[in-house]
Amino acid sequence: MRDDEDFDAFYAATSRRVLAHVSIMVGRQAEAEDAVAEAYLRAWNRWHRIRHYDNPEAWVRQVAYRLAVSTWRKAVNRLYAHRRDHADQHIDGLSPDHVVIVEALRRIPAEQRRVIVLHHLVDLTVAEIHRETGIPIGTVTTWLSRGRRAMADYLTDSDNQATGRRNRDV
Repeated sequence: MRDDEDFDAFYAATSRRVLAHVSIMVGRQAEAEDAVAEAYLRAWNRWHRIRHYDNPEAWVRQVAYRLAVSTWRKAVNRLYAHRRDHADQHIDGLSPDHVVIVEALRRIPAEQRRVIVLHHLVDLTVAEIHRETGIPIGTVTTWLSRGRRAMADYLTDSDNQATGRRNRDV
């Protein structure tokens, strides 16, 4: 029997059982599915050795369990690190101007929003935007101009912002 056929038979005979075991061990089906899939991939990559083990299924189950636990530990560690790094920081609230600008950006087309953010917030030149995005220089300048005009409509009159109406009298 060839290696791939041997592995296919092993997988068909054991995968449901290993998934059930790991699901019960870690308590979450989705995490178990990811870990078991990765464990079988690793088994496939080492099948020439693992196929000769006394219990290849135990190897896969152990690897899957360790992967699931490792994923869980990484998530917990990220959470602790985040809390530790931000525990004593005071974060100021957003200014009204910031909120209005973000709302105006959300109302303009995505391509215009992208070039405005790259130009005005990231501080890239038109040529740098072209190099980063592949958008032709003429298109970048057009979208910048149109985006600024569209944003100006939302930023010039507070009554227009509240109602969502654009100033079309210009």
